[in-house]
Amino acid sequence: MLPTREQAEALLAEAEKCNPGPWGDHSRVAAHCAERIAQECGDLDPDKAYILGLLHDIGRKFGVRHLGHVSDGYTYMMSLGYDEAAKICLTHSFHDCTTDGYIGNFDTSGSELALIRDGLEALSLDEYDRLIQLCDSLAGAEGVLDIEERMGDVKRRYGSYPQAKWDSNLALKAHFEEKTGQDIYVVTEKDSFRP
Repeated sequence: MLPTREQAEALLAEAEKCNPGPWGDHSRVAAHCAERIAQECGDLDPDKAYILGLLHDIGRKFGVRHLGHVSDGYTYMMSLGYDEAAKICLTHSFHDCTTDGYIGNFDTSGSELALIRDGLEALSLDEYDRLIQLCDSLAGAEGVLDIEERMGDVKRRYGSYPQAKWDSNLALKAHFEEKTGQDIYVVTEKDSFRP
């Protein structure tokens, strides 16, 4: 189950009041990218893609956390009955459904980490999970970014970026370019879209 587009926008606006920061516009850019790519794929629902992109980082509502935003978002969306959005909160950071390559601090309690690991182990990625992973890697707060520049920025900020995750993101870009038959930067209006 998912909220409507309007409900998702209201959830994000409310969350930004609790924890202001660039993550809100990053989420809007991810939503824009997801919607545009889904429109060109033919087998994905653009509204669903937009909503999932908008809510993938909703756990940031609860404060400045690294891995903790994943469990916070999952728990919050499940509490509202939005299981599809909860799944995206869980999957958007993990290309291989494990926490092994997570970039950032493991700032979770033991039970939060178990929730994430058990949740990832119990699911398989679908096209929406893959789409939001790609869009998360394209979305800056100021607009659509070159995927390699965005990954390089993360690497500079955190000191590392696992090669397997880097390669996975480039493979996702190639996958959706093949699926849409277009350059992903053209599809997402990289040169013109601003949140």
